[in-house]
Amino acid sequence: MRVLVVEDQAELADDIADGLRDQGIAADVAYDGSTGVEKAMMTAYDVVVLDRDLPRIHGDAVCATLVSLPSSARILMLTAAASVGDRVDGLNLGADDYLPKPFAFAELVARVRALARRQPAGAPLLTRGDLLLDRARLRVSRAGRPVGLTRKELGILEELMVADGAVISAEDLLERVWDENADPFTRTVTVTIARLRAKLGQPDPIETVVGSGYRLR
Repeated sequence: MRVLVVEDQAELADDIADGLRDQGIAADVAYDGSTGVEKAMMTAYDVVVLDRDLPRIHGDAVCATLVSLPSSARILMLTAAASVGDRVDGLNLGADDYLPKPFAFAELVARVRALARRQPAGAPLLTRGDLLLDRARLRVSRAGRPVGLTRKELGILEELMVADGAVISAEDLLERVWDENADPFTRTVTVTIARLRAKLGQPDPIETVVGSGYRLR
């Protein structure tokens, strides 16, 4: 496993990296957002531990850039803000998990390992109707037309395609696409599904099963 720590407080960044290495996890460090993005573009990381409150280039902008990259790295966002609104904002930006400061190092390691275990696996190509999802290249097309998706949108589509017509609840989608320990903010799933539907176009391939969840038609 290889992890990138993006944290402007050098002592904290080094302590996190050293602690991860003590756990047998390879860890690189970036002390600013620009360097973090550069390293993420050059190296295939399993997890990126990202401070949200970075100076100059805010962690939100870094997160959005990382999500747009052709990478399967999971993002664990760190921040001193601990309100529910801040947590939802972080998840909506594309982060896979959220850990408020101060945190217990053992919890950080546990979350990093949990995120790394959720790397994509299974058949490299998924098809249903006129939808095609290339998991290796993180590309989606419909009727031969490329569809640009964020990581969360792609993750939801992947879960629905793997289910092959079975219903998946919003809670299960939140757990599988964001993090297994995520809080049940079903509004996050609803918003992401709406954006996914808009990008996939008509006829709408996603069916809402009232009281149960979602499935592909």
